[in-house]
Amino acid sequence: MILDISMWIWIPLALAIILVFINQTKASFALLGITLIGAIIEQRLNVVGLAGIAVGLLVAYKTPSLEKKWQLGAYLFIFLWCIALFLHLIPGFNNAKVLDAVVTGPLSVPFTLYLNLDKPLILFGLLLAYPALLGSKVSINKKALVYTAIPLFSLLPLAWGLGALKPEFTIPNWWWVFALNNLLLTCVAEEAFFRGFIQQSLSKRFGWIAGVAVASVLFGAAHIGGGLLLVVFATLAGVGYGLAFHYSSRLWVAVAFHFLFNFMHLVFFTYPIMK
Repeated sequence: MILDISMWIWIPLALAIILVFINQTKASFALLGITLIGAIIEQRLNVVGLAGIAVGLLVAYKTPSLEKKWQLGAYLFIFLWCIALFLHLIPGFNNAKVLDAVVTGPLSVPFTLYLNLDKPLILFGLLLAYPALLGSKVSINKKALVYTAIPLFSLLPLAWGLGALKPEFTIPNWWWVFALNNLLLTCVAEEAFFRGFIQQSLSKRFGWIAGVAVASVLFGAAHIGGGLLLVVFATLAGVGYGLAFHYSSRLWVAVAFHFLFNFMHLVFFTYPIMK
């Protein structure tokens, strides 16, 4: 595990993300500002990266107040900006490597983990551009969530049956780094983009089935680097996360389902895949 003093900047970032989900938006953006200033001081961000952030957040801030004829173009820009952050295409970021070629167990392949500074910014941009991002406070359909969880978490033993994974119970000493990173920096950003933004906006226009389907297919396609089988399983998992969002109307529920799935994968099966 690789830790250094410059990684303190991810502490205010993590707190900023948590504050978003308890509707403390002003405090959240204040902590984001501290994060970015600290990132420049610690040379985790340069002026080029800061400019990319500023442009994206400025367009996002202006988007809800634009006339309808301009909003579509603004949303397209935000969509592409988010993709660029996902793929680390905006220069100027020096993300921190915390795990280097570690293995969870003898049956698993090595993997490397970074604390990303760019990807989590998706949450803040979408929060400005799409105020309904976090969902609504309608009653949660708890029974439907249970029925959603059963097939979703059955995907892991199904992957075992198909030969993609093997059971391997491990709790590595770096589990807490994985958990914090996966929950706050990975799952939040991905669910904000695919469920809070894409699924929710499409559902309002074309119905919830279309919203879940399109968001799930796009989520699966985002995993193309892992091969066709991973795309299929990611798409099916995306359906589960999408239904969790649909039946709860709350982004945090989709984030929780996503994180629990990933953490169960880490603890009970070969991670990320078997040798």
